[in-house]
Amino acid sequence: MNKLILGRYIPGDSILHRMDPRAKLIASFYYIGIIFLARSWPAYLLLFVFTMALILISKIKLSFFLKGVRPLLWLILFTVLLQIFFTRGGTVYWQWGFLSLTKFGLLNGAYIFMRFVLIIFMSTLLTLTTPPLSLADAIESILKPLKVIHFPVYEVALMLSIALRFVPTLMDETTKIMNAQRARGVDFGEGSLLQQMKSIIPILIPLFVSSFNRADDLATAMEARGYQGGEGRSKYRVLKWQTRDTLAFVAMAVLTVGLVILR
Repeated sequence: MNKLILGRYIPGDSILHRMDPRAKLIASFYYIGIIFLARSWPAYLLLFVFTMALILISKIKLSFFLKGVRPLLWLILFTVLLQIFFTRGGTVYWQWGFLSLTKFGLLNGAYIFMRFVLIIFMSTLLTLTTPPLSLADAIESILKPLKVIHFPVYEVALMLSIALRFVPTLMDETTKIMNAQRARGVDFGEGSLLQQMKSIIPILIPLFVSSFNRADDLATAMEARGYQGGEGRSKYRVLKWQTRDTLAFVAMAVLTVGLVILR
C-alpha cells in the first residue's frame, strides 16, 4: 500500500513545480495522446529522452517513479503477454495450439510495455509536482465552460479535491490497520485464495467505518464554516498563465513533429 504514489506531492522549486497546474494537466493528457503516434524504436527513444529530461528538471529522484510502476507491474506484464502470444504476423518463432510467438507479437509487446511505463511516469510526474488542491482548481477552471449546460463544475471539483486529499490518509490508515491485525496474529499472505480474501475483511470493515466518520466530521466542519458551493467565492490560490506554460506547449509541439517524422 505504501508504494502507491497517487495523491502524494513532493514540494520543490523546479520549473515544473512553478508551472500553472492547468498547463501541466493539459500537457500531460496531450502527452499521453501523442504516445500512440510512436511506431518505431527511434520514436520511443525520443519519448524516453524527453521524459527523462522532464524528470531531471523536476529534481525528483527516479526511485519515486519506479515506485509508481511497481503496483501496476503485474497488470503490465499480463497485458504484454496477451500481446505477445495472441498477435500474429511476421516470422513465427514458436507455436502451440492457439498460442504463437511471432515477430509482430514481440514488437507489439515491447511497444505496449513502453507505453505503460511512459504513461505512468508522466502521470506520476504530474502528481508529484502538483499539490492536490491546485490540481482540483485546475480541473475546475478547465471545466468552467460546461456551466452553460448546467454541469456541476464546483461539486465535481470539490469531490476531486477531497478524494485526492484523503488518498494518502486512507493508505496510511490501511497500513496501521494491517499492522494492528498482524499484531493479533493475522497473516495476509498464507492460505488459499479464498482464505486470503477472507483475511481482507478485518481491514475493510474498520477502514469503511473510519472513512464514514471522517466524511461526517468533514461535512460538519464545512457546514460550520458556511460552505455554499463555488458561486461568489474568492480564490486563495489564483491561477496565472505565464511564459513558461506557453513554452511547455511549444516543446510538446516540437515533440509531436519529431514523432510524426520518425513514424
